[in-house]
Amino acid sequence: MGRLFWKFFFAFWLSLLLAGIGVGTVVWLHRQAEAESAPLPPGGPRAAVMLDTAEVILRRGGPQMMRDVLREWADEAGGARLFIIDAGGRELFDRELPDDLRAALASGEFGRGPRSATRRLVASDGETYTLVATFDRWPGGGRPLRRERPPPAVPIAAGLLASLVFSAAMAWYMATPIRSLRGAFRAVSDGRLETRVQPLIGRRRDELADLGRDFDRMAQQLQTQIHSQQRLLHDVSHELRSPLARLHAAIGLARQRPEKLAVTLERVERESIRLDELVGELLTLSRLEAGTSASPPERIDLMEMVASIADDAAFEAAASGRSVHFTGEGEVTAPVQGELLYRAVENVVRNAVKFTAPGTAVEVRACLLPPGIFQVVVSDHGPGVAEGDLEAIFEPFYRADNSDGAIGYGLGLAIARRAVISHGGQLFARQRPQGGLEMTLTVPLPPS
Repeated sequence: MGRLFWKFFFAFWLSLLLAGIGVGTVVWLHRQAEAESAPLPPGGPRAAVMLDTAEVILRRGGPQMMRDVLREWADEAGGARLFIIDAGGRELFDRELPDDLRAALASGEFGRGPRSATRRLVASDGETYTLVATFDRWPGGGRPLRRERPPPAVPIAAGLLASLVFSAAMAWYMATPIRSLRGAFRAVSDGRLETRVQPLIGRRRDELADLGRDFDRMAQQLQTQIHSQQRLLHDVSHELRSPLARLHAAIGLARQRPEKLAVTLERVERESIRLDELVGELLTLSRLEAGTSASPPERIDLMEMVASIADDAAFEAAASGRSVHFTGEGEVTAPVQGELLYRAVENVVRNAVKFTAPGTAVEVRACLLPPGIFQVVVSDHGPGVAEGDLEAIFEPFYRADNSDGAIGYGLGLAIARRAVISHGGQLFARQRPQGGLEMTLTVPLPPS
């Protein structure tokens, strides 16, 4: 599960949590309104406490104790009063009754309002009394508040609102990088290969950001490939122009001076051979870049192949005062594309022989590394290559500044690297501390 999943997961549960809080709040308010709108008991809980207390005092202590208690309540009751009325309608302690209470006594309906409560009891002296508790105002001041019940659609609206908010946020979060990718695809299809998505995505970290970075890598590769093809086309046209110009010159010379026809035909043949070699190398390079195999894999002894290449190169190098020393033991047999790999090693060795100084030796070392990798190291004593050109020498038609008078088209190392890469290997160069260039070729061997 990726990072986008967790973002969806937490957003989903957050929206549910907020919706639940909203719905719960509405339900709580609804229940509060129901509780507060219910009929209040006469006088409320405070009146019940006063009546219970007065009943206990009258039954246990009598009227005299009740008088002392009423005197204290008169100072602390805060608008609450308790009247004790005997069977004859007279207040036990000769206090003046309020007009509304007097009228209620006359009608026999006292104590039924929300601000009064009554109770009848028999005191310790055997008399029957009526207790009446009244309040001038509601405890706490004012009348009790009555909340209106919220409509039933409010919980549904709260859930829908939370869902809409989070759906809009997630849609915006998802649509923004998708719109950027869509615009980038449209720009690349219009030929603007320099388009990149990463600056528009920013610091985002999820699968869509990974997709944007992959798009940038794809655009970079396309831009590099197209520029490489354009440069290759330019270099091919430049390389073909020179031998064709010499062919035209030789044909013109043959027409002007027929007596030198033999020399002219020899020149034409030599230029034709060079053109054929150039076209052959271009076809090989094209097949390698396209990933098409020139021949089916065959099982060969790689150590014997490198030794044979070194022996042929040593024979040719002896004519120019150079030598080739080979070091390698054992037998390394593997199924490979023999022609391509042979050409790759040969190009590297011949390139080293071409640039090593006269009177020096090219060292060719072959070995099998423990992980099952066949390695060939070719070292020369030539002028070497500038540090910044160590990768450029593997580009088609590249010639280093120190290749004055060298014969070739600059395709040998390019073909060699692509042939090695087609086998899953690597070919790279480095400067030798004692001078010269060292090429390292590695090829992973398939399991037997």
